[in-house]
Amino acid sequence: MNKAPMTQQGHDWLKAELAKLKSVERPNIIAAISEARAHGDLKENAEYNAAKEKQSFLEGRIQEIEGKLSHAQIIDISKMPNNGKVIFGAWVTLCNLETDAIMKFQIVGDDEADIKSSKLSFNAPIAKAAIGKSTNDIIRAQTPAGEVEYEITEVSYL
Repeated sequence: MNKAPMTQQGHDWLKAELAKLKSVERPNIIAAISEARAHGDLKENAEYNAAKEKQSFLEGRIQEIEGKLSHAQIIDISKMPNNGKVIFGAWVTLCNLETDAIMKFQIVGDDEADIKSSKLSFNAPIAKAAIGKSTNDIIRAQTPAGEVEYEITEVSYL
């Protein structure tokens, strides 16, 4: 399987979630299953069935996170020289040339993407158009509203 790029912050976040699932959630579910077993007949025990289903989802999430972490390629942008080019992990400020609207986002891995936190996947059309370009370059990106032109006004490697 190919390596998936990820920022150090995203990697740390996934590791923290994994630790919580293993050290807090898993023991809670095991306790809930034990308690439900004590209630008797397991065939008609809704509490037991719910706890087992929750355990199944939890174990699936643990496996998913472990897989993502094992295939992660951590890119530490703080160790790269800032030459003004848009790269993975960079913060990019764009100006919509039609509306003059300003947009600022960080280019991150698929698992880290969160538009509310201004984190855009490197696979998003706008990020794809910006990667490799420099400050003052004009890019065109296909958006749901059609093709839009942006000017890269700032690139920072925070």
